[in-house]
Amino acid sequence: MHFPQTTAVILAAIILDLLLGDPRWFPHPVVGIGRLITFLEPRLRRLIPSERAAGFVLLVMTVGITAGLAFALLRGAYSLNAGVGFVVAVVLAWSCLAARSLHRESRLVADALERGDIGAARRSLSCIVGRDTAALEEPEIWRGVVETVAENSSDGVIAPLLCLMLGGPPLALAYKAVNTLDSMVGYRNERYLQFGWASARFDDLVNWLPARLTGLLMVAAAPLVGLSGTNAWRIMRRDGRNHSSPNSGIPEAAAAGALGVQLGGTNFYFGKPVEKPTIGDPEKPLGLAAYRGVVRLMYGSLFLLVGVWIAMRGIALL
Repeated sequence: MHFPQTTAVILAAIILDLLLGDPRWFPHPVVGIGRLITFLEPRLRRLIPSERAAGFVLLVMTVGITAGLAFALLRGAYSLNAGVGFVVAVVLAWSCLAARSLHRESRLVADALERGDIGAARRSLSCIVGRDTAALEEPEIWRGVVETVAENSSDGVIAPLLCLMLGGPPLALAYKAVNTLDSMVGYRNERYLQFGWASARFDDLVNWLPARLTGLLMVAAAPLVGLSGTNAWRIMRRDGRNHSSPNSGIPEAAAAGALGVQLGGTNFYFGKPVEKPTIGDPEKPLGLAAYRGVVRLMYGSLFLLVGVWIAMRGIALL
């Protein structure tokens, strides 16, 4: 079934995201997806002896149920009338975007550092990264927040927006389901190494194109927001693979090059150091200017994608 008003739905959703972000009082689909995963995991582990097979079934069921419910809700809403359908489509699309929330949550870290409250900065950073933050000093906190904004420019902004453009809210929510699965069961530890294998690999697959698109958008957007597009391209090509993830290093490298900073290095997880290759060159210090620059880069990439998409839609109508 084709749902009309795609352009209007996406533009309205972007405006709502930029104005409101994710209000804490508003029920978010990702919470429901997380509860579905929590409900299914123990039952599938009991029913299916093979952990990999059980994890694969979890992936198929979670993504299928999420997309199916979104499709059914949209179909029901549009069957009532176009106005109801439009509102439901906008709300579902809005829930998939996270530009304002990424900015807001990362800004809590930056504001705390600006006040000199390193304890508050560490606590705020712990809400948006997986690494240990309790002992981080100011330069490492700045690195963490810049890396998070750069990486999530793909996962939280460009990728779901691309899914909305290609398949509307059902596809975007299916993408969010894959992201949520990876964040909940995609760990390389004893509990999830086998059970979460399918979710982690599928997350890598679905993020392959968005990560590279995000990198290219950052390169193109950099000179528009006062940063270096030439260096973004150079560092993305040189260091884009300097990451344990096949995708996360691409936007991080583009951002590092645009900003003239060095990312990567040693992080601690559950008290154990994990050495990671560095990304970029330390031409400039990591601090408030770098943070503000990566936020501009995130928004610039978003607006550039929207502009290109609108232009392509306009050409298609000629």
